Amino acid sequence: MSIDWAALGQVFGVSLAVTVGVVGVFTLGIVGTSRKELRPDGAAAAAATGGVTAQGGASALARSGAYACFALCAAVVAYGIYLIVA
Repeated sequence: MSIDWAALGQVFGVSLAVTVGVVGVFTLGIVGTSRKELRPDGAAAAAATGGVTAQGGASALARSGAYACFALCAAVVAYGIYLIVA
């Protein structure tokens, strides 16, 4: 039995890079959905309803960027499942 150490190292490196990348993108999605609007005096304007601000929570740009991050994470997971099944 012979082990191709170079191929094993490549699989480990790619797996590590993709894992760190997906976790980072997912973290950006979480941050984008939890971003609070600031009042003109610099304080966060959070209502008593679980941190939702009077202006509607996260800005539309941050929210849509967060949704794009979540969609990218879902696409990576779907591709991984496709690779396993195929």
